[in-house]
Amino acid sequence: MGNKFNLETKSLMCYLLLAVLLFSQCTKESAHMPVPLEKTMASGNTTAGVPSMLALDLTRAYSDGGHSIAIDRDFGTPGDSESQPNVSILKVYEDGQELGQAHARHKDIRSAGKGMFSHWGNTLYFSTSDNSNPLTNGRKYTYSIGNSGVVLPLEPRPEAPQGGVTESNSGVLGFASVNGTTTGGQGGQTVTVSNFNDLKRAVSDKKPLIIQVSGNIRGTGYINVNSNTTIMGLKGSSLEGVALLVYGTNNVIIRNMTIRNVKGYSNIIIKEGAHHVWVDHCDLSSDRNNGWEYYDGLLDVGQGADYVTISWNKLHDNHIASLIGWGARDYDKLNITFHNNHLYNISERAPDMRYGHVHYFNNLNENNSGYSVSALEKGTVRTDNNYFNNCALPITTTYNGYTAGYISGANTNTYVNSGKNNLTTSESNWIPPYEYKSALIPASEVPSVVRARAGATLL
Repeated sequence: MGNKFNLETKSLMCYLLLAVLLFSQCTKESAHMPVPLEKTMASGNTTAGVPSMLALDLTRAYSDGGHSIAIDRDFGTPGDSESQPNVSILKVYEDGQELGQAHARHKDIRSAGKGMFSHWGNTLYFSTSDNSNPLTNGRKYTYSIGNSGVVLPLEPRPEAPQGGVTESNSGVLGFASVNGTTTGGQGGQTVTVSNFNDLKRAVSDKKPLIIQVSGNIRGTGYINVNSNTTIMGLKGSSLEGVALLVYGTNNVIIRNMTIRNVKGYSNIIIKEGAHHVWVDHCDLSSDRNNGWEYYDGLLDVGQGADYVTISWNKLHDNHIASLIGWGARDYDKLNITFHNNHLYNISERAPDMRYGHVHYFNNLNENNSGYSVSALEKGTVRTDNNYFNNCALPITTTYNGYTAGYISGANTNTYVNSGKNNLTTSESNWIPPYEYKSALIPASEVPSVVRARAGATLL
């Protein structure tokens, strides 16, 4: 009986030992089994050291200036920020080869390129390896989330002072990024419209929406733009005879739109408390062949509007191009950034500013027959590195009986074949509450840079 018990006990112990060995082997093997594809695509995990690749949607790409291409979207992982400038673990690839330097400064991506990129907030800014156009060079661009084993050198970003930031998630510079951000329809549905009725229906949608304008849309009158909306003109598109009105709404982006020959309204009007509005890379015009009352202006901002950035636009062939401030005396509002615009063949108002604060830098004014920039009704304009060519009166603080305003930075501008400024008040000491000097270029470079990039030039 004892011998039988000992035999059974030994047999049981052998089975237990064998089970332990098998379980241990299975555990070791499972640690090396490939993660299912759908999991790696969602999380960006790596398999055998190879990161999962996801295609970059280049249909959403737009030019950020120079060699920089931008794509706005949530990549599912935190992007860099002022407080955490190297937190992103997103990697970018060109035909399977990793691009870098990662975490690059945006101005370096624009000026140097060569594969540098930055995942900042919810936007990817990247350049191709040879600074070619990613839409036409025939290469495949992908990204992964996670460490691919390649350690790239990091370059620190300049810190932004309190009260403002250099760029928001959408890449906007200036007042449209102060006390909030301007992201437009980011995160909403994208729709494409090619006729007046569809455009009018789309802009009335109260949900976040990205509206792509295709072809030539003709009409008369105006269209009211709702909050949380991006209107993006596709290449070669235009809007004829129809104004875009941003009245009392907020978080609106208008980009790459060509708008011309609007009667009864300025091409774009921002007022009635509208705030956080970005007008970028648009071409706005009419003509000066008719009387001054035939067309209105091109881009007006007034009556309680605030936190607006106007950048990289062409405003041309118009008598009264841009009026900032009218109606209510909005001394505590009308905070406007006006940079890298090309204003030419204008009779007056490039722009005419009253009451508020305008930061005016790196703009190109040409062939303006009357005054270009005015500061009136105790309003304040800070100018930095602008270029005036063949302008009768570049800057004035008085006009037609209005109370004088204040100018600063007039000596930073370049004046060629132009008249003298008319400055009747002491220089203002107002400084914009955001970092912009990293984006500032010398006044001597403004003509070549602005002529090449301003207007409806996005991809």
